Amino acid sequence: MNDLFSLLKSKLIDQGLQIVFPEGLDERILTAAKRLAEERLLTPVLIGNKSSIKAKAEELHISINNMKIYDPRTFPQFNELVANFIERRKGKETEEEARQILLKENYFGTMLVNIGKADGLVSGAVHSTADTVRPALQIIKTKEDVKKTSGVFIMVRNDENYVFADCAINIAPDSADLAEIAIESAKTAKMFNIEPRVALLSFSTKGSAKSEETDKVIAAVNEAKLREPELLIDGEFQFDAAFVPSVAQKKAPNSPIQGNANVFIFPSLEAGNIGYKIAQRLGNFEAIGPILQGLNKPVNDLSRGCNEEDVYKLALITAAQAL
Repeated sequence: MNDLFSLLKSKLIDQGLQIVFPEGLDERILTAAKRLAEERLLTPVLIGNKSSIKAKAEELHISINNMKIYDPRTFPQFNELVANFIERRKGKETEEEARQILLKENYFGTMLVNIGKADGLVSGAVHSTADTVRPALQIIKTKEDVKKTSGVFIMVRNDENYVFADCAINIAPDSADLAEIAIESAKTAKMFNIEPRVALLSFSTKGSAKSEETDKVIAAVNEAKLREPELLIDGEFQFDAAFVPSVAQKKAPNSPIQGNANVFIFPSLEAGNIGYKIAQRLGNFEAIGPILQGLNKPVNDLSRGCNEEDVYKLALITAAQAL
């Protein structure tokens, strides 16, 4: 296993963290939960009908002795969740509406994280990104100094680890958004022992083209440097100028980043989403995420095309964020 995940496992073993999996009947979730529990990395908290989950686990020959199962319809603290939800939503829903909403697995699971009954949540094997992110934004919300959450992927191949952002949330970030995404992505990189060297990407390198799009990236670089003077960050870069030393020497000889960037900030969601999928499918990188950053507590989103290994690794990352 990549050193990144070996490091995470060494940090998490026997820490007693509890991670919610709202899709407790999914085979990929159950098999990943089995590994996580057996390796004492965390306690899986499965959401759903207890009898149904137990029957599915028996069918898969999975022991659930070291897991927890919560059914929203029989949860003893459900009234507490309802009251907390109404408070978080500042009265936007009535009590009856809140009760109906909290019967939905993702809302119920997110509330468990919010009141401290669990440390983080992983969803998306069955649900859409919106179904995972919306409860997090409504209930857990972003940190005081963060205006918008953003989605990063950790791209892993053998011993290589890179951070790509934003590949999941913000469709057309402005310069302030890009600066914030860059700063938060650097924090995420550090969390996973990646010393950040941040490149803001464009179709231009250091003024080789000029347009509103390139001006936006240049403004983002300047704002990020003002906010975080110690952060190693530069741009605007075409990808090769950020990643290939020989190209950097020709195109950006005075940049502090000389083809050794490891955190890549894309100028738009379409660029980020296309970029990570090209690296994944043509470059044989494993794409772990999207990891949602900027939230008060960790909630992360799987792809509906994920496999058991994806669930396992994103759970490790979510637990590490909770530390």
